[in-house]
Amino acid sequence: MSTRPAALRPDPAVPPPQVELRRVKANGVELNVALAGHGPALLLLHGFPHTWQVWSEVLAPLAAHHLVIAPDMRGLGASERAAQGYDANTLAEDARALLGSLGLSSAAVVALDAGVPPALSLALRHPHLVDRLVLMESLAGTLPGAEDFLTDGPPWWFGFHAVPGLAESVLEGNEERYVGFFLDAGTLGEGVPAAVRDAFIAAYTGHDALRCAFSYYRALPLSAQQIQQAVSQARLTMPTMTIGAHPVGRALERQLRPVADDLTGYALDDCGHIVPLHRPAALLRLLEPFLAARPCSERLAAPST
Repeated sequence: MSTRPAALRPDPAVPPPQVELRRVKANGVELNVALAGHGPALLLLHGFPHTWQVWSEVLAPLAAHHLVIAPDMRGLGASERAAQGYDANTLAEDARALLGSLGLSSAAVVALDAGVPPALSLALRHPHLVDRLVLMESLAGTLPGAEDFLTDGPPWWFGFHAVPGLAESVLEGNEERYVGFFLDAGTLGEGVPAAVRDAFIAAYTGHDALRCAFSYYRALPLSAQQIQQAVSQARLTMPTMTIGAHPVGRALERQLRPVADDLTGYALDDCGHIVPLHRPAALLRLLEPFLAARPCSERLAAPST
């Protein structure tokens, strides 16, 4: 069970949202998608080693004013274990197709960690689909600005995950300990709720589940090339916010400052990498006014009972 201070958690009086899990075909893969609330569309893209449940502690306040769309990304969680397509542009097309399948013409997009490259690709290549953009705790490929963060090279696991077939073979049977390492490190040792921890471990257990997860890392060089090409042809024209914590801090903000028309950057003190689970109340204090300023997009009917 998490030991984080209650004062830093969302208001416990807010009732839990009614969540519908729906299978949606998008860009040739079947995605597991959590839907909650109604109103302007809000697309949430998670990272590693997460599922849609990384948003569980901010879901109720967000669903009170938005139609929240939180997919398990390609190959992860309960979504289809695709053989390929883990680069930023293909994942962005997954998001584009998902919005289309739900009958939505645009959405605000909030992304964390591995969700950031596809969110950035979507915003640069399909700006009409993205009303507002929030990016947390990741880098924008190899764009200038992250040199301080990368002084000693990227984190050790990037190289380990990048070798085809290696990490999944080494880690199979030890998933609980390995996933647990990232969950503890990503909350500065405070941990995540037990039910969420168990769900994450289950989602990343097994050779094929690990293969899909590490495919995101193996696609990073291609994703970086795609982002570089995208920023050479377009800018971020929608209101954009970056949120850094530990360890990324303001590196992403510095990367995006030259390519964004309207950028606001924040760094949260005493907050680990898994921002929505570690400091959900602090995140909501930034998200809610930023999202409230956006125009209404098309709406989808509230999930059925």
